[in-house]
Amino acid sequence: MANASGFFTPSVPRLRSKVQPSIGVSRSGFCFSGGISRRVVCSSAIEGAEKHVSPSESRMPKLVSKGCKLVGCGSAVPSLSVSNDDLSKIVDTSDEWISVRTGIRNRRVMSGKESLKKLAVEAARKALEMADFDPNDLDLILMCTSTPEDIFGSAPQIQRELGCRNSPLAYDITAACSGFVLGLISAASHIRGGGFRNVLVIGADGLSRFVDWTDRGTCILFGDAAGAVLVQACDAEEDGLLSFDLHSDGEGGRHLGAPINDNETDELLGSNGSALDFPPKKSSYSCIQMNGKEVFRFAVRCVPQSIESALEKAGLVSGNVDWLLLHQVYDLGYN
Repeated sequence: MANASGFFTPSVPRLRSKVQPSIGVSRSGFCFSGGISRRVVCSSAIEGAEKHVSPSESRMPKLVSKGCKLVGCGSAVPSLSVSNDDLSKIVDTSDEWISVRTGIRNRRVMSGKESLKKLAVEAARKALEMADFDPNDLDLILMCTSTPEDIFGSAPQIQRELGCRNSPLAYDITAACSGFVLGLISAASHIRGGGFRNVLVIGADGLSRFVDWTDRGTCILFGDAAGAVLVQACDAEEDGLLSFDLHSDGEGGRHLGAPINDNETDELLGSNGSALDFPPKKSSYSCIQMNGKEVFRFAVRCVPQSIESALEKAGLVSGNVDWLLLHQVYDLGYN
């Protein structure tokens, strides 16, 4: 399990002027993420601090006196909408049961010729359009996904679809629910310590492909979508990423994951992990497996601690926060 928290303070304007780029080279997780306001929490675990300081006085260590800000955002969803009533025809549940416990009434699911790559490209283009930004000026593209359509990664393919002629660095980040927050933090690290100026961060997943639609404990929660933001270098006084708090706990992997099918693994590998036969059989991943009660316990225990830590690093108190946006987590045990 992973928890990631961060504080941001930019609002996203309709248009931003371009910034010329500098030269650059080339198992499961939970994220409790937030959005954009005067003071906004991006999170997966936190609680309060004792005094308020400006971003330039933040206790957050920085390698260089350079800030980063969000200048554009975009999103994309599949056309097919699956309602709670639709699911009630498949599993023993109801619209009332789902909506009261989760707030979810519909989820979007890829179908037909739709693909995760197309959703990611659409979201990316919208973010670049909002920022009035030329994709050829990008220094880095981060594709945050745990369901790539190519196991070698999707980011370079998105780079190609966007028509980036300067071949900016592009790579995938695999961190499940924490992926997008970790993408933002990675973008900030590249900007502050690596000389990058314009970083496109995309969060996209096609989880419907890994859902057991007869498992009412998971099928009501997961769907498909993509979102993107353009993160740009700025002066330290304009810095929009005030602090973050990151942790991982491998013990939680047994409560949420989609591993290679155990029965297929037993046939493919010996006790020491070596192949029993050659050529080995084609492997596949199982559907999402989740122990909702344990995931819920992890969230309510670790999220407040992480929020507290991120607040302290930013020199903020809870009263400074206008919006607190958390990744949803539920205990969906059926009695």
